[in-house]
Amino acid sequence: MQKNERKGATLIDVRTPEEFRMGHAEGAINIPLDTIPYRIADVAALPAPRILYCRSGNRSGMAVQILRQAGVTDVHNGGSLEEVLYAMAH
Repeated sequence: MQKNERKGATLIDVRTPEEFRMGHAEGAINIPLDTIPYRIADVAALPAPRILYCRSGNRSGMAVQILRQAGVTDVHNGGSLEEVLYAMAH
């Protein structure tokens, strides 16, 4: 995640609600991967850029593909929670 991508970004955690409750990036909202196809309009309505993350970056990568195929722009795979937390600190 580049510094210019983080500025004013909406953080979306695509992990399960249980994983989200165990810890997440400050200000992140939880939209689990399995709900993304049904929440495309919700995601599109969120302020851009939209940074998605998960445990390893795999689920967030899939979510980004789903959203881009649906025409949602300015969505980025932030990778893992740890990568997002590190980027936010630097």
